[in-house]
Amino acid sequence: ILTLEETGMRFQDVEALDLWEKAGAKVDHQSQHVWIDRGLLMGLVEKAPSSFWFRARNPERSRFIGENSINFFQNAGMVFVRDLKGGRRPGTRDDYLTLAKMAQMTNVIHIAPLQAVVMHDVPVHEKHLQNYLIGALYSDKPLQAVSHGRVIVGDAIEMAKIIHGEDLRPEEGPVVGGVINVNSPLVYDDRMLGGMMTFAKHGQYTVVTPFILAGAMSPVTMVAAIAQQNAEALAGIALLQLVREGSPVVYGGFTTNVDMKSGSPAFGTPEGAWAFLMGMQLARRYGLPYRGSGALTTANVPDAQAAAESLWSLWPCILGHANLVFHSVGWLESGLTASLEKFVMDVENLAMMQHFLAGPEFSDNAFALGSIAEVGPAGHHFGTAHTQARFETAFYPPFLHDRRNLGQWQEEGSEDAVMRAHKIWKEVVRA
Repeated sequence: ILTLEETGMRFQDVEALDLWEKAGAKVDHQSQHVWIDRGLLMGLVEKAPSSFWFRARNPERSRFIGENSINFFQNAGMVFVRDLKGGRRPGTRDDYLTLAKMAQMTNVIHIAPLQAVVMHDVPVHEKHLQNYLIGALYSDKPLQAVSHGRVIVGDAIEMAKIIHGEDLRPEEGPVVGGVINVNSPLVYDDRMLGGMMTFAKHGQYTVVTPFILAGAMSPVTMVAAIAQQNAEALAGIALLQLVREGSPVVYGGFTTNVDMKSGSPAFGTPEGAWAFLMGMQLARRYGLPYRGSGALTTANVPDAQAAAESLWSLWPCILGHANLVFHSVGWLESGLTASLEKFVMDVENLAMMQHFLAGPEFSDNAFALGSIAEVGPAGHHFGTAHTQARFETAFYPPFLHDRRNLGQWQEEGSEDAVMRAHKIWKEVVRA
């Protein structure tokens, strides 16, 4: 907050500058610089709702955003696609359709795709329309949209009206939303501002997300990076309340560190885990929903590094109950590539985490003291009535992970996890 009072932020949009000036902030129109008093800032942030429903065209698919709810998104914004047979290639509309079908058929993915991969075979001026159209045609889950400016968001609003009716009924919850990235350090550019203000005017939601790489876009220490993230996020959240009081908004966190050998982003790091957890605590302090990011990795292929780094990103989001978890599946190459096999591998982890969060049963029947007495010392429980009644549902049943012994695995083809994942996504898309 001290940063916003003394250093200020740049807002590269005339409408935004006018809103700040009318609200009482100090504004320099020539440099597009705004200094925000903490009283003004916090008074606006308090107007943002602590939770909301993100409505789908199928009401049974609508999702609650806030409190301890966790909602998983698939990958978004990738340039390339990779799979075991086709290798790495620029994304196409067909690839987007494949990813959209996979997301719809995966129950643990709760929100429909937001530019799951760039469609290089679609004209630039049509990409955002195709993004939303494919989501509407192939999914009955809540729909995201691209947030790049007033025109693109305006088109998304008009398409949402076709699905939900001319009156989007924002008082019942948003039906479309998008991610706003701050141009860190301390700049909101005109496209992001145009997009976020257009969403807000129509009562739709935005995820205000500073993207900070500690050591490059902020000081090198993680506490400094989070302090800057907090300033940037609160400034955007406050602006949205100036546009429309009570505008639904999510405090976004996408802060990690750079690799000091190359200057490139480093994902799936302990420092990135710190950032997610600190960001979640700040969001709770302000009574706001929080966005984290899931299966992030710098790995180039879906290997052991990809699996380990992804869990270093996913677990902080799970333990902190991030309300929105973006990029939960399929992320490779620091976000350049969507891997169809890693999509499946990540879904296995999400399903296991969902099972974990449900917790064990603590009923009298679950304690099974009678069964313990029945078997007594040195027996086994395979044939007891208690085991027989529960054997199909007692434990999480993996669909990808392989529990065959070595001999059986070798006899049946010696397929590793990537090979098995390839078969699974092919089956899902055919279905």
